[in-house]
Amino acid sequence: MAHRGGICTTMGNRERNTYVMGRIMKATLDLLEDHELSDISVSQICQTAQVSRNSFYRNFESREDVLARHVSALLESWSKAYQEHATGSNAEMYGSLLAYLKKHGKLLLLLKRRGLFHLFEQEFMRIWGPKAELENVAAYTVAFVSYGAYGWIEEWIARGMQESAEEMTALLSSVGIQ
Repeated sequence: MAHRGGICTTMGNRERNTYVMGRIMKATLDLLEDHELSDISVSQICQTAQVSRNSFYRNFESREDVLARHVSALLESWSKAYQEHATGSNAEMYGSLLAYLKKHGKLLLLLKRRGLFHLFEQEFMRIWGPKAELENVAAYTVAFVSYGAYGWIEEWIARGMQESAEEMTALLSSVGIQ
């Protein structure tokens, strides 16, 4: 197998692109551990990821875009996995989501610590928030539920995710969300 710049030359374009994007995401998260996003340059990300600036800008618009796409991929991954085995109860859905978020707590706490949690909100609402094509009452209902769920999650994360997913699900049930 031949390699060029850390990338296997026998990979197809799609595989190579996925590999490069993964390296950029990992490099960005690694750098974010020690630095504010505003102090991280695209050049630093590219150097850490061992990819070119062209590779960065071919895949991402900005440093925030890297993080937003990572969060989006995580949320969409949960949604797809959940839909494959869902039974339909709210308690099951919230329990599953909270367990998934707890599993990825390091990332969420990092976003919160760095003042970047708006990226989670943006992607959460893009996926589950109200859509323009909905009738008014349906849009209001979706907004009520999605922003309520987001608020619950955001406060849990702001408080350091102290409770387990099971405890959080029990708390939701105790306030009438079944």
